[in-house]
Amino acid sequence: MFVLETIILQKDDLNGQLEGWLSKAKDSQKPARAIIAPHAGYYYCGACGAHAYRQVDPATIKRVFILGPSHHVRMSGCALSGTEVYQTPLYDLTIDKEIYEKLYATGAFDTMSLGTDEAEHSIEMHLPYIAKVMESRRNQFTIIPILVGSLSPEKEQQYGAILSSYLADPENLFVVSSDFCHWGKRFNYTFYDKSCGKIWQSIEALDKTAMNIIEQMDPAGFTSYLRDYQNTICGRHPIGVLLNAIGCLRQNGNGVKMDMKFLKYAQSSQCVSPTDSSVSYAAGALVIH
Repeated sequence: MFVLETIILQKDDLNGQLEGWLSKAKDSQKPARAIIAPHAGYYYCGACGAHAYRQVDPATIKRVFILGPSHHVRMSGCALSGTEVYQTPLYDLTIDKEIYEKLYATGAFDTMSLGTDEAEHSIEMHLPYIAKVMESRRNQFTIIPILVGSLSPEKEQQYGAILSSYLADPENLFVVSSDFCHWGKRFNYTFYDKSCGKIWQSIEALDKTAMNIIEQMDPAGFTSYLRDYQNTICGRHPIGVLLNAIGCLRQNGNGVKMDMKFLKYAQSSQCVSPTDSSVSYAAGALVIH
């Protein structure tokens, strides 16, 4: 009974947190076809992530693609889950085996080991938020988790092309998992442009330069930015895949109009000293008209 009560309390606390954060965010970029949201602990970025998830309209969504960067395993491609269901404290999420079969048929996807799947938080941290915003369609939608490795620009183009047809479908939602700058000696990244002011202001300027390029939906520009600044955006490859999928849709024409906007930016702390460290978070959403 104690274990059951503990689980119920954890579920209620989590549900209350998610509802609170979502209630404070505005739905100004809705309905989102894709969102970019952070994957750190909710204490740090739960409120920021709500600004992306608030743009989700569950009414027509049947499938949720989740693109998360690999933190624990070196990969040069992408991998799919070997499981059938992901558990969350709210309710279980079913993996879409039919879509998985189509992705495997391209020859471009491997399978995660169970250990890799269980250890990777970049996908895991999005599952409760997905369950929450999709709760009106519980058991009526599936998820497609994709673990994204350290892709070359050519590989980002390849996976973007594969996923572009799914991005074009209004019944699909893409969740792109990414934190932004990891700054400090413990991250081996201490870029500082003193003309911006304090360290945290330099970090913000650095991140917002990247965010502006993403809003322009410019995959080549994003690749150049990363080459020039080496910004430690851990979801840079999932973002690159999304930008290339958008690029494929633009090339195909058909008068499709797209609008990408960032709605919130935050930092875990404001660095003022070289001994400080921080992680940045951003929430964005793509609308396809």
